[in-house]
Amino acid sequence: MKDILGKVVNFATQKREAEYVEARAQRLFKTMLTVKEGRVEAAKQGIENGAALRVLVKGAWGFASVGALGAETLTEAVSDACKMAKAASSRLKAPIKLVEAKAVQDKVVLKPRKDPSKVPVEDKINTTSSLSNTVLGYDNRVKSCTIDYLDVTGTTFFMNNEGTYIEQDNLYVWLGVSATALQADVLTSSRDAVGSTAGYEVFDVETPEIVGERVAKRAVDQLRAKPPKGGTFPAVLAPNVVGTFVHEAFGHLAEADFTLSGSILAGKLGKRIASNLVTFYDDGTIDGAFGSFKYDDEGVPSQRTLLVKDGVVTGLMHNRETAHKLAAKPTGNARAKDFRVEPLIRMRNTIMEPKDRSFEELVEGVKFGYYFKRFRGGEANLDGTFQVGTQEAYEIVQGEIGEPVRNASVSGNTLETLLKVDAVGKDFELWPGICGKGQSAFVCDGGPHIRVKEVLVGGSA
Repeated sequence: MKDILGKVVNFATQKREAEYVEARAQRLFKTMLTVKEGRVEAAKQGIENGAALRVLVKGAWGFASVGALGAETLTEAVSDACKMAKAASSRLKAPIKLVEAKAVQDKVVLKPRKDPSKVPVEDKINTTSSLSNTVLGYDNRVKSCTIDYLDVTGTTFFMNNEGTYIEQDNLYVWLGVSATALQADVLTSSRDAVGSTAGYEVFDVETPEIVGERVAKRAVDQLRAKPPKGGTFPAVLAPNVVGTFVHEAFGHLAEADFTLSGSILAGKLGKRIASNLVTFYDDGTIDGAFGSFKYDDEGVPSQRTLLVKDGVVTGLMHNRETAHKLAAKPTGNARAKDFRVEPLIRMRNTIMEPKDRSFEELVEGVKFGYYFKRFRGGEANLDGTFQVGTQEAYEIVQGEIGEPVRNASVSGNTLETLLKVDAVGKDFELWPGICGKGQSAFVCDGGPHIRVKEVLVGGSA
């Protein structure tokens, strides 16, 4: 592969006037399963090969992708990319420039204890079927269960005209499960996920029995829950909800392309935007975490990027283009879903740093409020407004966890909410997810339990 990519890169620079060229290629093997009510509805396995060619010509980007890896096909594709860039350059107001990046030569080899590509598909069906049986057999009020399973293994290749060449093993294992429960006219839902870059051994810890009971119990417990009181209340957020808040309400605002597009973090570097108890970072180097990798899709090493330190904005997530615009260093956040698309600035493992409070200390000071334990979904806008829906929540009454509430949501303004964080726990959890931003990306988010002086609580998720 190295020789083929080298010929393509040299052709673009020597014959097509490209000042920058990068070639990404992949040889990946995927397994996908869908199980509904214990029945396998879809089962697919296959090889996915292809390459992406991106060039800068006269300060403009050009991009082409092909589902083949032959030298002739790639040469034609990079030639097309150069033509597109040259045509685009005539309408460009300012030429695109990239910050310098150190040339890298590396081969990243992964050695999982259980390589998913070597696990028979029958075993994967057994795992998902066992999970489904656990959910559906937990209680006769559980009415449905859907499971989606995915694993990806193989190798990606990266070369540019600056001397970088990287071969990098890929390994992702993902399982998402959702369930519903029904009693009288009350319908509840519950979902959970397992994700790892370590290997299929993740299911030795997150077994079908453990995950299945967790999902089913949550759905059933919510049947006796009541709607929350609408209004402004103090709240304790569990790591799962904290992670979603960090990712949705803050993380996207700290992606430098969004910052340059006018997010509320524009012009906030070095300024306080949160309580001094708040420290955020985005880290692509955590072993086994679902958002971890060694090099991004621009060949930049992954790293831990500090975003907020003691309430003060210290950094953003960058690719090489935004790093040049903002006189920063690239952070290893350029990611592409596959060879068909260009890399975007994406989060990896986005985290709030723990402090020193116990869970009991967080709860005991609340006369009446809410404990939000599991998120359902969330969204945020560039102006800083956000909403996070929850699938599991409880009242806090006189410093004690009280009755469950269902379909509760938390909303507000990100910066105002961050300033109201008045206690941060010493525990820590990290949760896997799939983030959408035009294209999907595997991520993690998490942190400790935290307490917020007040949030706006609503009864809709």
